[in-house]
This record gives sequence, C-alpha cells and structure tokens, in this order.
Amino acid sequence: MKKHKSHGGEPKGIKIILIGISVLFLVTMLILPLALIITQALGKGVRAYIEAITDHYTLKALQLTLLATITAVAANTLFGITAAWCITKFKFKGKQFLITLIDLPFSISPVIAGLIFVLIFGRNGLFYGLLEQFDVKIVFALPGIILATIFVTFPFVARELIPLMEAQGTDEEAAAASMGAGGFTIFWRITLPNIKWGLLYGIILCTARAMGEFGAVSVVSGHIRGKTNTLPLHIEILYSEYQFSAAFAVSSCLVMIAVIILILRNLVEWKAKKSR
Repeated sequence: MKKHKSHGGEPKGIKIILIGISVLFLVTMLILPLALIITQALGKGVRAYIEAITDHYTLKALQLTLLATITAVAANTLFGITAAWCITKFKFKGKQFLITLIDLPFSISPVIAGLIFVLIFGRNGLFYGLLEQFDVKIVFALPGIILATIFVTFPFVARELIPLMEAQGTDEEAAAASMGAGGFTIFWRITLPNIKWGLLYGIILCTARAMGEFGAVSVVSGHIRGKTNTLPLHIEILYSEYQFSAAFAVSSCLVMIAVIILILRNLVEWKAKKSR
C-alpha cells in the first residue's frame, strides 16, 4: 500500500502533525495570552477601561515611553547608518572588534546594563562628582532612561544594514565617486535608495524593542510615578497594587502598539520583496 505524500515529498500524516503542533503552539503562546489581556482589561466594563488608559499617570508614562523611544530610535538610526557605512565601505584594523561591540547588548542582560549606568552615573558613581558640579542628573531621571533605552536597542539598525550593504558591494559608489560625486550625494542618490527597506525594517525592530523595554529602564528610573515610569513600569506598579483590571487595560495599549508595529513590519517586508 502506498503512503500518501505531500507535494514536498513528506508523508501527509507528518505534515498534518507538524501543522497541528505549530497551530497549538501559536494558540497557547500568542492567541490565548492576547485574548486574556483583552478580557481582563474589559473585566470591569468599558468605562473603567477608558478611565485606566486616560489616567494622568498612564498618559505621563505613555509620553515618557514615546519620548525615550523616539530619541533612542533617532540616535540608533544615525549610529546604525554610520557604523554600517564604516564597516562595509572601508578597510581598517579592529573592524571585527567593532562588530563585536555592536552585538554586545544582545549578550548582556538589560538589568546588568542598567546597573552599569548606575555605577557610572549614580551616587558614588564614577562621574557623579562631575555631574553634581553642573547640577546634571542622569540616574533616576529622563537622561538615564534614554541612555538605557539606547543601549539595549542600538544593535538593531546596524545589524540589519551591515549584511545588506556588504552584499551590495561598493561598485556603484566607486563609479559615482570617479565621476566627481561628493560623499553626501553618493549616500543620498545611491546608497540610501539601495538600503531604504532594510533601514525601515531595522527602525521598526528598534522601535518595538524600545517600547517594551523593562529591565534596564527599571534599574535606572527609580520608579517615580508620573516622572520616570514608562508604560511597562507603570503596568508593573498597577499589578503590584492589585489593580489588575487597570494593569491589563494599560497592557492592551502596548499590545495595540505592537500590532501596529507588526503590520508595518509585514508591509515593509512585502514592499522590499516587491521592489526586487
């Protein structure tokens, strides 16, 4: 008796089992948690939900989260383009070491990253005396939150661009330079159009990571409600105070932002494939 096989050559039964496992995993790890968040957020009614997401402290946390995210993404975009250009267009000693440094936040716990900033800028830290002279506060203030967010997210744009720019080579830039084009013109007219979809993809990933950052920001923020609490920290405080409905309501805001980012990511992937 012949076994039924799928178009890929595998038995049909194995295909069904693999699809079933994938669907079960997605439902268990993604669909059910999202459904639980929405259900719990609306557990006390729509009015309570609206009050939770429009609360003064929630709006302050949202503003701080957006400010830290926008600043971090802008800084990391500039750094990512510069680093990718330097690594792929020039030959120099220490290139591999630079790439290793770019990957460092992937291997360091965000909590440890936050502790590093505390040891450098906090009380009894390396630069605390100098900062105190100029009345500059880093830890338990906005600058510390921004620095922590930048640190944990800065590899995303660079690591998206480096392989792309390496694959493209330097022939087009060299040809433009030989015809007298300046560095800015070469970047704007040749390099940027070639990397625009990879750049947008890296920016989207960086934004998603920055919006949800908890560990490093938790260490450097001081958890000052209304001043240094981002949305993830605000959710933790609400949950710790047994305000479960409000905590899930605010969590739903992050979920909606995540869905928007996911849609944008898929759109960028589709545009990139279409442009090839």
